[in-house]
Amino acid sequence: MRMVVQRVSRAEVRVEGRVTGSIGRGLLILVGIAKTDTKADAEFLAAKALGLRIFPDAEQRMNLSVVEARGSLLVVSQFTLYGDVRKGRRPAFDRAANPAEARSLYEHFLQMLGGGNIKVESGVFQAMMEVELVNDGPVTILCDSERLI
Repeated sequence: MRMVVQRVSRAEVRVEGRVTGSIGRGLLILVGIAKTDTKADAEFLAAKALGLRIFPDAEQRMNLSVVEARGSLLVVSQFTLYGDVRKGRRPAFDRAANPAEARSLYEHFLQMLGGGNIKVESGVFQAMMEVELVNDGPVTILCDSERLI
């Protein structure tokens, strides 16, 4: 499971012109799910997202989590995070989970985030979405649950 975490001043996602999720200060999380991912991967990354110390403290050092900073989360599913472009110019998505498996893990991921007593908004799974954000910093972190040998 992969996620791109962006610290934002605000972010919004729309489907067919309708806002499905909107936050002020917080994190925009783009999440991709692989065929090999399990609930443990979703739980690991949810805990990581809630605990990342990327918000400024009183001395302007990145020392606070989104929970401590009283921010919100906007989560958007994005299978293209598993696009492989090592060969040719067209991405291959062989490692991405099929939609049914991915939806289940995506929903589990959202549930785990919601357990952090924090506002969680989301896009619409498998929909064409427009995401608008103001990256604060900019701060962008890449996270992957895959264990490297």
